[in-house]
Amino acid sequence: MPLKVHLGRASFEARKGSHLRMTGLVIVTQDQYRASPEDSLIARYFKPLATDPGAFGLVDDAAVLSSAGDDIVITTDAIVEGVHYLASDPPDTIARKALRVNLSDLAAKGATPAGFVLTLALRAKEDSWLRPFADALGEDAKSFGCPLLGGDTVSTPGPQMISITAFGRVPKGRMVGRTGARPGDRILVTGTIGDAALGLDLLTGGAGVLTVDQVARDHLINRYRVPLPRNALAGTVLAHASAAMDVSDGLAGDLAKLCAASGVSALVEAHRVPLSPPAAAAVSAVGFEKLVSGGDDYEILCAVPQSRCADFTREADLAGVPVTAIGTIIAVQQIPRWTDAEGRDVTLHRLSYSHF
Repeated sequence: MPLKVHLGRASFEARKGSHLRMTGLVIVTQDQYRASPEDSLIARYFKPLATDPGAFGLVDDAAVLSSAGDDIVITTDAIVEGVHYLASDPPDTIARKALRVNLSDLAAKGATPAGFVLTLALRAKEDSWLRPFADALGEDAKSFGCPLLGGDTVSTPGPQMISITAFGRVPKGRMVGRTGARPGDRILVTGTIGDAALGLDLLTGGAGVLTVDQVARDHLINRYRVPLPRNALAGTVLAHASAAMDVSDGLAGDLAKLCAASGVSALVEAHRVPLSPPAAAAVSAVGFEKLVSGGDDYEILCAVPQSRCADFTREADLAGVPVTAIGTIIAVQQIPRWTDAEGRDVTLHRLSYSHF
């Protein structure tokens, strides 16, 4: 988030303790500099979040991230109003979702969060929206040990957009990718699947015949609005998983992606997919396919050698994260096969959410 100001065809950048750099036709002296509305917005809402020394208090147009001999893992995700969140969603939940979807990616790579940069495209500068947004973003940045390092703020006439690029650290050469799954590995997934898709349906009226009580409704909507990234399991993934990714577009589709990247397939026992009580009760109304293809779960999906499953499960239990084995990696190259409790094939016509 540089302090950059434009005056017609002229522009300059101000940095603490330095002279003004001038371009264009207009010359402005240091004494004439006044903070622009963008500068004021950054200083008021986001400078307090920039606690890492490498952020330089957001007065520079770059940050320094120390690697300390580790590999730096980089991931980026944008959330767009009307696509990933609703205009009516509370701003604090939007902030948490924007950061947490990136933290989820880091967790699945076995990476420890190191920091993030933020791009914020706003239609208007309103304190009633920015204050709870910034406060929640700061709370999550502190809770997950992932401070703001910089970014950019821009105006837009269209939908709001929040884009975050997050950085994490792993020991050199140890990042857990999608390509390491091997035949015989067990397929494990954290948490529960399908809640977020049902929560979105409840908010948009797409649930149709789905009827739930207020407690279940609140649970499902909160799972859509505020993901639960499994960063507490990053070390466990790093130690035991042969391949991993987070479930963002739908369990069925994301498993197919992991298998394709590893050159293998999978045999999945559909009845073992972990469902919350509200989701289990909704299966007859919305169908199983809806739950495993809807997306926004942000759970960890991983392949773990059989010999390491007990350790993985034990460590997850100590971290308070539920883990379920749902199938096995097999040595063929085809779309994963899903079966029911009697071993009959379960046909899925739609595997995942797609933007296009």
